Amino acid sequence: MTVKVYVYTKGNNTVDERSPAELPALIEDPNVIFWVDLCGREAEHDRLLSEVFKIHPTVLEDMFLDAPQPKVEDFDDYLYIVVHGLDRNAEQPDDLETIELDLVLGERFILTHHPTKLRSTDTVEGEIRRSARLFARGPSFVAHAILDHLSDHYKPLMEKFDEEIEALETRVLHDSSAEVVGEVFALKRSLATIRRVASHQRDVVQRLGRGEFALIAEAALPFYRDIADSFVRVTDLADGNRDLLASILDMHMSVQGQKLNEIMKVLTLMSTIMLPMTFIAGIYGMNFDVMPELRWKHGYFVALGVMAAVAGGLVIWFKRRKWI
Repeated sequence: MTVKVYVYTKGNNTVDERSPAELPALIEDPNVIFWVDLCGREAEHDRLLSEVFKIHPTVLEDMFLDAPQPKVEDFDDYLYIVVHGLDRNAEQPDDLETIELDLVLGERFILTHHPTKLRSTDTVEGEIRRSARLFARGPSFVAHAILDHLSDHYKPLMEKFDEEIEALETRVLHDSSAEVVGEVFALKRSLATIRRVASHQRDVVQRLGRGEFALIAEAALPFYRDIADSFVRVTDLADGNRDLLASILDMHMSVQGQKLNEIMKVLTLMSTIMLPMTFIAGIYGMNFDVMPELRWKHGYFVALGVMAAVAGGLVIWFKRRKWI
């Protein structure tokens, strides 16, 4: 079901699920508070939003075309809030995906829209089925509950980032492959997304918690400020983890440079040892008829011995200098 309608009647301690066809009557009834949850996009959604709720065309455009940044807009009769939750099917640090959540908050109603199923709305649905407490306190408390659960889902993800980064710190000392660099950049991209989304959502919720909007009940303001603090912590953790990843990348490059220096050192020492041997072989490899040792009976073995002595002497000297 892509349209869900939950209704609380003042003085009644239960929440009933109603048909979308009852919405025009519910809007006119001053004794009810209701929540409409829309998932995906259908022709019925457009009709409800434009004809029944009289939502502004620019808000409809943002809802269905995906607003890239979290924001809050005041339309006098309602607030339009855009935030982003985490996709439950892509919550690993290197395959992070976000889902846009649109909230329209009125005096007696809250309307939510998301393109796919969202854990925060599902959780609040379960809560209101068990108890009418949220509805009894007003729509701004229902909106707070949704935003609170949405922010809570960022915390386990940040813990997974910590685990991934700790594992990378251990691997980078032993694994010099390009795969490590790819993982570092994948995590940095995800952290950049988290940082951008969380910082904007922090600003949005801070505005909601400052009493800037009349539709947010005064009693709910401290709870919104608490959500803002959660996003502040997420932003700080994202910044800290990005710095750690930069350090890991520097460490990886340092290890790579050290290994390259070791390789160049070995090659240089080998070339240095081979150079005098090549010189001797070059001298006695010249095809001149008049050479003192050219027709010497033991010349071949003496030349090999001199080469071996020079190479051995160089090796001993290198060891004494602790170059090898």
